[in-house]
Amino acid sequence: MPLFDRKDKSRYATFSRRTLLAAGGMTGIFAVLAGRLYQLQILDFDQFMTEAEENRINERLLAPARGRILDRFAVELANDRRNYRVLLTAEQATGGISESLDAIGRLIEISDARRKKILREIAQNKPFVPITVVENLNWEAFSRLSLNLPYLPGVQLDVGETRAYPFADELSHIVGYVAAVSEEDRKNGNDPLLSLPDFRVGKRGIEKEFDEEIRGQAGVSRVEVNAYGRVIRELSRDPGTPGQDVYLTIDQDVQKFAAERLGGESAACAVMDVETGDVIALVSSPGFDPNLFNVGISTAEWNALTDNDHKPLLNKVLSGTYPPGSTFKPVTALAALDAGVAVPGYTVFCSGVYTFGNHQFHCWKRGGHGTLDLRGALKHSCDVFFYETARRVGIDKLEQTAHALGLGKVTGIELPGERAGVIPGREWKRKTLHAAWQQGETLIAGIGQGYVLLTPLQLCMLTARIASGRAVSPRLVHSVGAHARPHRAAPRLPFSDDALAAVRSGMDGVTNEPGGTAYAWRINEAGFEMAGKTGTAQVRRITKAERATGVMKNEHLPWRLRDHALFIAYAPVEKPRYACAILVEHGAVAAHPQVQMARDILLYTQKKDPLRIPPAYPVTAAANTTGRG
Repeated sequence: MPLFDRKDKSRYATFSRRTLLAAGGMTGIFAVLAGRLYQLQILDFDQFMTEAEENRINERLLAPARGRILDRFAVELANDRRNYRVLLTAEQATGGISESLDAIGRLIEISDARRKKILREIAQNKPFVPITVVENLNWEAFSRLSLNLPYLPGVQLDVGETRAYPFADELSHIVGYVAAVSEEDRKNGNDPLLSLPDFRVGKRGIEKEFDEEIRGQAGVSRVEVNAYGRVIRELSRDPGTPGQDVYLTIDQDVQKFAAERLGGESAACAVMDVETGDVIALVSSPGFDPNLFNVGISTAEWNALTDNDHKPLLNKVLSGTYPPGSTFKPVTALAALDAGVAVPGYTVFCSGVYTFGNHQFHCWKRGGHGTLDLRGALKHSCDVFFYETARRVGIDKLEQTAHALGLGKVTGIELPGERAGVIPGREWKRKTLHAAWQQGETLIAGIGQGYVLLTPLQLCMLTARIASGRAVSPRLVHSVGAHARPHRAAPRLPFSDDALAAVRSGMDGVTNEPGGTAYAWRINEAGFEMAGKTGTAQVRRITKAERATGVMKNEHLPWRLRDHALFIAYAPVEKPRYACAILVEHGAVAAHPQVQMARDILLYTQKKDPLRIPPAYPVTAAANTTGRG
């Protein structure tokens, strides 16, 4: 075969193989493309259609209406009110953002800090997103802006909803307040509502304790948007589920009267029903305006609250612990009766000084009270009698009796921040102070001093238990929504009827017999009389030199060095219905303001008698509850 034929055949064979390889490669590529197109258009059609719809349709959360907080007669203590707001849309501000803010600023005040925040929010958002310039405007300012709206390009006026507390400081420590969601709130909660920029959550009081129930469930707005995220139209709207209303046992009229009667003193007051434990009033004075925390509290307002020596932010009723002083003597008396120490005929002679070892313990009355039995000792509040009685009873029995009366532990009231107080004992001191108990400490514990610390709420509960003979506990929330909260009848106290009657008789003598420490400020109206026990808690040490020359009266001391004044009482004496406890910080002056306050509050409560009026609780809730009110 000629040489050129062999070369042509070789080139032809090479060309044929390359053509086949290229054709095969192209066929493979087109096969892959066709398969991919089939997958995208046929197999994955539903998935991509859904994703396209999701890009076109956005679901936006809607905050539901927050539930109300109401008193026992359906008086609204916390509700929603209209929120007059000013919004600014950057792309519509034809003259520029600064010019629009200047124009608004000529009509209403905009601080420099607020202005910087507005500019920062505008920079962080798309130009068609409205930014809140100011909210919670009054009607006058809102009307002024409405009148000038044609000359304010980019400005929109909006009416929304915000939380309101119509009784302000009267109920600040009960109702609490709402405020903006913090990072900690977002970490601890999984509710999508917490991601909303203007959403508010409960921070204190009932607003915090029942926040999830009051908050409700989020609604959804489905809107159609374009590629830039601009809303074209709203397709559907589900407003969500409103929060549940919370009905309290509080009577706002009594609460208001008690707050006014405390008169701005650094004080605390609790009033409760001795049978059911329903709290009628719970006042910590002075209070604060919870509306400030909702609309945004200024630095000056915050400093005014924190620098106030009367501590308006502290709920003194259940978070403040104080030596109970002589209001603890009924506990010592019950311990003595239960232990068989205060048997019939048991007396103690008071010379004004009680000597124990190398120490002298003084009675409040210089010169002493003479010989007293238990009833007389309660009536005259003799310290020496209770020094000796506490020594005979011993700290173990004293501690056991106090615990049986519910002291030294939280009451379980439906509010955050309650403190347990302190009922000292051998084991408590060993664990807390790493020291052994001294017998002299038993003596001062017997008159409510030393390590003993209680809250005013515990003192009110103690009084209710003595008056009723049952282990009643305070209850603040009657129902949530249409459902009453479980409430069981209180069991009897582990003390005999005779022992309780003896203590009640002594407390009756305090207020209703000449010589009683509260006789001058008793209730004179027949059928409304109160029985009580006065108390003074020392806040400073009295030196021997001062005792030798005469103890300086509280009226002559600076406010911070004065003793605390306390009073516990129940009324009426014949058939107790209400218990009351009053604490006035540094208020132990001769006029006994704490007794006068309790007298007026108990008399007002009895005459109003909210338990005789049909309550306004939800019908289904009232039908399920036990006891009155």
